[in-house]
Amino acid sequence: MRALLVVNPAATTTSARTRDVLIHALASEMKLEAVTTEYRGHARDLGRQAAESDDIDLLVALGGDGTVNEVVNGLLHAGPDPEHLPGLAVVPGGSTNVFARALDLPNHPVEATGALLDALRKGRERTVGLGLTSGTPGTDDEGVPPRWFTFNAGLGFDAGVVGRVEQHRERGKKSTHALYMRQVVRQLIGEPHRRHGVITLEQPGEDPVRDLALSIVSNASPWTFLGNRPIYASPKASFDTGLDIFGLKRLSASALARYGTQLLTSSPERGPRGRHVTAGHDLTQFTLHSKVPLPLQMDGDHLGLRTSVTFTGVRRALRVIV
Repeated sequence: MRALLVVNPAATTTSARTRDVLIHALASEMKLEAVTTEYRGHARDLGRQAAESDDIDLLVALGGDGTVNEVVNGLLHAGPDPEHLPGLAVVPGGSTNVFARALDLPNHPVEATGALLDALRKGRERTVGLGLTSGTPGTDDEGVPPRWFTFNAGLGFDAGVVGRVEQHRERGKKSTHALYMRQVVRQLIGEPHRRHGVITLEQPGEDPVRDLALSIVSNASPWTFLGNRPIYASPKASFDTGLDIFGLKRLSASALARYGTQLLTSSPERGPRGRHVTAGHDLTQFTLHSKVPLPLQMDGDHLGLRTSVTFTGVRRALRVIV
């Protein structure tokens, strides 16, 4: 087996020495080429090269969710073809590693490497569904290129938090859960649409849902992690179904206290609920429109401002070694 290992040297939970150990362990079991990313988008370029190669069987991503997202978008640049494209393996090296943990992989890079080698020896793999976003025809965002996401996306509030965190990381701050919580508070204080949302959910055959102040799209469950605590915005979301959506019509202090508490105490059986909640499960396609440009995030990566995004759930899009 020939494998391409994509290494993010800025991965927050691995040192250079640890990465060397992992590379040697993988190289002992396969013909391995390791490439260290040098710029934003490099992992996507390497994923595309692997997809177009005739002799790469496996693509291994060593890094956080952002690295995985780039690799997946490169691998699927011409569309999903799990029968013929290289499989994907993930060695988590980020601060949260939602995709790897949603696949029930170990959150420690050394343990994850051991699990990967064991899975390869035993031929364990699964084909998972993914989310795909695109510009909406007839809107200003019509020409925006399609982009895949692996576990979640958001238009509005949560994407604003992601953008704030990225700004701090660019200034040298480490991506920690405490940093995220501080930016949640600051985003809430500065949120101009707390009481009157500007997002409309449209899906074929259904009445529009208007005035959403928050919208979270999930391709897997949990939505994210706070330390070791899983947070379930859409508990039924799964790699084996379409997309789920969780929306809130109000972000007032009382609403945030109520639904924030529900999120913190959520479980695989019970997510947030109440009269301000909008929820959808196993959706094939829908569109989020906004009256004003709002930030968009996918897999924890801030992608700028958008006024309209179409989401599609694509089943059996990617073969993953587990």
